[in-house]
Amino acid sequence: MGLILGMLGLNAAPLRAHELIPTIVDIEIAEDGATTLALSVNLEAMIAGIGPQHDDTDNAPQADQYEGFRILPPAELQVVFGATERALHEELILDADGLRLGLIDGEALIPEVGDITTARTTRLTYHADLPAGTARLGWQYPAEFGATVLRLRRAGGEAPFYAELLTPGERVDIELAENAPRASAGQTLLRYIKLGFDHILPKGLDHVLFIIGLFLLSTRLRPLVVQVTTFTLAHSVTLAMGLLGWITIPGSIVEPLIALSIIFVAVENIFTQQLHRWRQIIVFGFGLLHGLGFAGVLRELTVSSG
Repeated sequence: MGLILGMLGLNAAPLRAHELIPTIVDIEIAEDGATTLALSVNLEAMIAGIGPQHDDTDNAPQADQYEGFRILPPAELQVVFGATERALHEELILDADGLRLGLIDGEALIPEVGDITTARTTRLTYHADLPAGTARLGWQYPAEFGATVLRLRRAGGEAPFYAELLTPGERVDIELAENAPRASAGQTLLRYIKLGFDHILPKGLDHVLFIIGLFLLSTRLRPLVVQVTTFTLAHSVTLAMGLLGWITIPGSIVEPLIALSIIFVAVENIFTQQLHRWRQIIVFGFGLLHGLGFAGVLRELTVSSG
């Protein structure tokens, strides 16, 4: 129990400097087919080879290398990026009706070294020519570079006509017609339920600590499975609602409450020897809270990258 209480400081902070978050991909298509592809990435993590199996750079074997890249000025980091950029070009897929498009005029906008308590976000920009009459645009980001938030908009349009959170290596084909059918709210919710499961295990230290707390009061399999399932479903619901914009709570409120949820379970385990029925309600409520934490991170990122 002391282990749980001692590690709470890791969960009370806002977005951590070393936390890995999805790459934001913005694709803008002009009427003449001129297409701009902009990626907001953690370039240092990409170069160091820290992949999606890690949710925090401190947990990766390449942590020291990553820290070294973070203090490099833009010109030096650009040189180091050379080999990785070639691999990105080879593996990144952007196609029109199955015909792979060539990316040209690559440019990396690397910020100067600033506040080292926050991750430096680099914007990679490329251009392509979309053939006239293209009905479907295909996209696939290399799996080793992690998840992506993909957004498509037409030049002059304020809001994207397509936006999706994609798992590492996932391919999508997007219908470009104005009246093309889009995923319903129900389909989107089901998708985020799956993402909610993926986010909890193997990632998400705060979620794992919470689940360990559940286990310590009830080591029997059936009650534990029921509680974990309840937590995961609730987590998935608010993850979807937060990303869809149906509910928004500032991270400054959500993050401390997540830490308090772990404290609550730890303290309850100390003073209670019996699993009460009302604990299911508590678990569901805390699951809703934990889902909002991850959704808030993604919403902050997508808004700032727009």
